[in-house]
Amino acid sequence: MMQLDATSDTQTEIVHFAYPSSAMLGDYLRAAAGLAPTMLILATVSVDGVAAIVLGGFAAIFGAFAIRTALRHGTKLEVTETGVRAVGLMRTAISWTELDRMKLAFYSTRRDRKSGWMQLQLGAGSARLSLDSRLDGFDRLVRHAAVAAAARGLTLSEATAANLDALHIRVPESGWAR
Repeated sequence: MMQLDATSDTQTEIVHFAYPSSAMLGDYLRAAAGLAPTMLILATVSVDGVAAIVLGGFAAIFGAFAIRTALRHGTKLEVTETGVRAVGLMRTAISWTELDRMKLAFYSTRRDRKSGWMQLQLGAGSARLSLDSRLDGFDRLVRHAAVAAAARGLTLSEATAANLDALHIRVPESGWAR
């Protein structure tokens, strides 16, 4: 396995990754834009049972989105030669030697597929980690995961291989779908 992109050659070095506040601000605003008016209506207007259920459902969805955003924002990642570990509000660890799933997906926001975001999903047994491209250093983390996947001989989908190419990540292709 190749050395991690790091500032020193020690194998115990920890490289930290986190979601910047500026990247999460939009999600916080979207959650507030949905939750605040819904809660305001429920608190100030007398609504019948069906409307209350519908509005309550919307409030639950926006509330869950706000919680998910806060969990993601409060989680930091530590990457070493041996694996990746999420610390903070969400905690999980994946050893590179136990990595059994890797998926890199692109979600387009336009028909021409020139704008959008990527999502990396990693798994080892019951442990799983899902990260998106707003993460500072996302491409470096994807590179670490791709090297680990190649070392483990994982078969990656054509879409994952194409998305790795889009990030200019080239690693040995043993077992990769093409």
